[in-house]
Amino acid sequence: MTEYGRGPGSEPWHPEDPLYGDDGWGGQQAHVGQQSPYGGQPQHYPQQSQQEQYGDWGQHPQGGYDQQQYAYYDEQGQLHYADGHGQQQYDQQQYVGHAPQQYHQGTWDATGTHGHVPYAADPGDPYGQQPVAYGAEQPDFYGTEDAYPPPEPPGRRRPEPEPQPAVEEEEEEQHPFFTGADDDDDDGDDDPKGRRGGGRGKDAKGGKGAKKRRSGCACLVVCLVFGGGAATVGYFGWHFYQNRFGAAPDYAGSGNSETVTVQIPKGAGGYDIGRRLKEAGVVKSVDAFVHAQTQNSKGNTIQAGAYTLKKEMSAASCVLLMLDPKSQANVVVTPGERAAAVYVSLDKKLGLSAGSSKKIAKAEYKNLGLPSYANTNSKIMDPLEGFLYPGTYPAAKGMKPDAILKQMVAAAKEQYAGYDLEAEAKKYDLDSPLQVITVASLVQAEGKTHDDFRKMAEVIYNRLKSTNTETNQLLQFDSTFNYLKGTSNIHISESEINSNRDPYNTYTQKGLPPGPIGNPGEEALKAALNPTDDGWIYFVATDGQNNTEFAKTYAEFQQLKEKFNANSGN
Repeated sequence: MTEYGRGPGSEPWHPEDPLYGDDGWGGQQAHVGQQSPYGGQPQHYPQQSQQEQYGDWGQHPQGGYDQQQYAYYDEQGQLHYADGHGQQQYDQQQYVGHAPQQYHQGTWDATGTHGHVPYAADPGDPYGQQPVAYGAEQPDFYGTEDAYPPPEPPGRRRPEPEPQPAVEEEEEEQHPFFTGADDDDDDGDDDPKGRRGGGRGKDAKGGKGAKKRRSGCACLVVCLVFGGGAATVGYFGWHFYQNRFGAAPDYAGSGNSETVTVQIPKGAGGYDIGRRLKEAGVVKSVDAFVHAQTQNSKGNTIQAGAYTLKKEMSAASCVLLMLDPKSQANVVVTPGERAAAVYVSLDKKLGLSAGSSKKIAKAEYKNLGLPSYANTNSKIMDPLEGFLYPGTYPAAKGMKPDAILKQMVAAAKEQYAGYDLEAEAKKYDLDSPLQVITVASLVQAEGKTHDDFRKMAEVIYNRLKSTNTETNQLLQFDSTFNYLKGTSNIHISESEINSNRDPYNTYTQKGLPPGPIGNPGEEALKAALNPTDDGWIYFVATDGQNNTEFAKTYAEFQQLKEKFNANSGN
């Protein structure tokens, strides 16, 4: 509480309060002619609440001020604390040129000498001319929303600051990616002196320029990213268009002087052939070859085998050359062809001297992959006979005969594995799968058509029967004697045949020959496993070439024989 009569407050007045501390304003609350109770000096305040200090003074004369600290401000506005002892007496606060002020019975004794003249009450002061007792509740005229700022003493009034012209700052990007906010934070953390904000020497002067440089770099990065993305999309888009709608890459002309051999496996289609040709450098793209093959009416007749072609050929010229037999570096094994003829073809295709392939076959037959049931008879003329399966095989210069022969044997094993030759041999009273292949080779050599094959198989099985009284288990096939001789004559004298006792001469030796007499094809093998059941036991090629007729009795056979003699001029 002060002499201004304000009610109890939560905090003491501060020197910044406009009604406090000015020499000429201290007596505004007093009556006219009365000196200011503070004499222009700073007022001190207890830290405890006014309610606690200034309650019922009659019942509590001490007022709770013993051993309390009181705060006061000096003339320079510095805050000090003093201890109160006994009565509410501020004897420890001495001021130069002023008598100590004491508080008695709720009034201030301001008998000290004051060097200042009090001012008259300010009519505009809401507190002037209003004597108010302590402890009363007073309204706060400055605490409302529409109140003007409290008045200030003349000595504390400051001139209004002159308005500064607004400086329009250049608008900058707000996103951290463009402003480099992360970089600023990092720079601030790294500052050893902990300096923040602007005004940091060179950094402060160049701050805007640095931000502009960062913005420029960010824009450059964005342009590069979008530019690179556009270029990538364009590149792949162009290739997509070329692949879908553009012409396939292709060479021009019939190729250069460099030749290469390309092997096409059995069953390969257009794309597989094109892929192999591209890998060998013959054509430029697979699609170009496939397109050229479909445009040629004979393109689908390209067979498996080896082809000698030129490099960097146009797809169309490559297709034409592959259809030409001259380009085919292959050896072809025909159904029923003997092994001896295959060896001769290999020598020619590989550019070897005559007999080279036969010599290698005889020396290496055990290493060519023959099945276990092959070569079970020591009288077999050629172990590879019957196992050089009919087909087309690559045979270009530089290749080895044993490698090609091995491919033929592998093909025969694969085909024969599709049939249960063990069971079929038992079914027809044969000794081994080798004899089944021997029967198929006889069917292939004597028959001419599909129907002939099945009838021929029945003739063989009927003649091999122990109950055969017509031929007494003699096959009497010219083909076996011709195989023995290495010939293909249809006119053989009876004296020549009957005088030869070789195991392959079925005119003098009962049963089957020691081994196959050729390399049967698939049709002959199936006929051997599925003969007719009509009772055929004789046959004669009445025209000497393609017309084979069959008979069930010896009398019918004699009639067919006369027909043959008449047609052949014998």
